[in-house]
Amino acid sequence: MNNNKIQYSKIIAGAMTWGKWGKNFSKNEMSNLIQFCLKHGISTFDHADIYGGYSTEADFGKALIESGAERDSIQLITKCGIQMVDDSRLNIVKHYNYSEEYIVWSAEQSLKNLQTDYIDLFLLHRPSPLMRAEEIASAISKLVEQGKIKEFGVSNFNPTQIALLETEVPVKGNQVEFSLTANDVMNNGILNEGLRNKRMMMSWSPLGSYFRENNKQTERIGKVLNALTVKYDATEDQLLLAWILKHPARVYPVVGTSSEKRLKTSLEATKIDLELEDWFLLLKASNGHEVA
Repeated sequence: MNNNKIQYSKIIAGAMTWGKWGKNFSKNEMSNLIQFCLKHGISTFDHADIYGGYSTEADFGKALIESGAERDSIQLITKCGIQMVDDSRLNIVKHYNYSEEYIVWSAEQSLKNLQTDYIDLFLLHRPSPLMRAEEIASAISKLVEQGKIKEFGVSNFNPTQIALLETEVPVKGNQVEFSLTANDVMNNGILNEGLRNKRMMMSWSPLGSYFRENNKQTERIGKVLNALTVKYDATEDQLLLAWILKHPARVYPVVGTSSEKRLKTSLEATKIDLELEDWFLLLKASNGHEVA
């Protein structure tokens, strides 16, 4: 169990490709997809200020109003800190900004864009070598005290970076890259640290490179999945999610698809309990060798 007071849906809908960086949905299309997610048990939506070149949050906010969804029936996650070189900003180089003033401003911009009074989980998007824990803590404390954010977390942080922040402020969650094809977080201490501290662990790109690349690794995985899809009467993507879900860190996959069919099948993956040796067969296929 994690120590979050908020109940997030086990499958999180990632909105990165809903706007200009992907499907470029209309307000009506986005509203319909929100309604579909809620109907099928996906109530948590993951954002970042940068998605769609700083435009997707606002598009989602308009669709959220149109959807008629009650605010207390959904959970909104968003991130701040990455400064892109974009027409909407005056940046001359991509960088990170975690000054107290910027964090507060960014959170308030996300509130306006998402057309909501509060953000359920507010994340620092990537660690900066220049971040100061006391300055970040001051910003987060103000936002929490004002009711603008409910919980605070990070994304792509390692255990030492989280430990630095926690000298000043509690960190409720960490969103990291984790999949069968990108499983380093199982061995570098990140998932263990989350498990030890009952931290909410989220996985971005949970299907990894399996459907994007054709190489020796994905070929090995495909051979194992070919047999397991029959054994479990499941699809390949469901089994890839089930592999993540079996880890004791109780990881929440952030599913990036905008397909209604794949969102529904993703939720059904939570019912699959991979047998122990099947889990290790997939790990062997991914790594190209058995465990030591």
